[in-house]
Amino acid sequence: MVQKNEFMFLFRFEPNMDYQPTAEEINEMHQQWGAFIGNIAIQEKLVSTHQLGFEGIQIFADQTSKDGIYVSEMQTIAGNMIVRANTIQEAAEMAKDCPILSMGGRVEVRSIQSM
Repeated sequence: MVQKNEFMFLFRFEPNMDYQPTAEEINEMHQQWGAFIGNIAIQEKLVSTHQLGFEGIQIFADQTSKDGIYVSEMQTIAGNMIVRANTIQEAAEMAKDCPILSMGGRVEVRSIQSM
């Protein structure tokens, strides 16, 4: 039996605070995400998944803090998912079906190491 490794998908996108999707668009996004996550879960490869909100506080090395989320290159992390796969290439193939890609976002697939 091959030992499956765990990989994290980081979902990145460019937030647009001026755009509010319609109820129909939100429903469609929920269906797409449900199908994406459900497909991975059915294969027994889903470990966990989390959607991140827009409220946050950043803590710096000098112990100061700043309200708000970190945005770099006009993108932020929208959430994450941990999956099981034999290789990072297999995990990357799973990520290619992610709905965030159709929204202009991207998925970063990372190996996970125990601490």
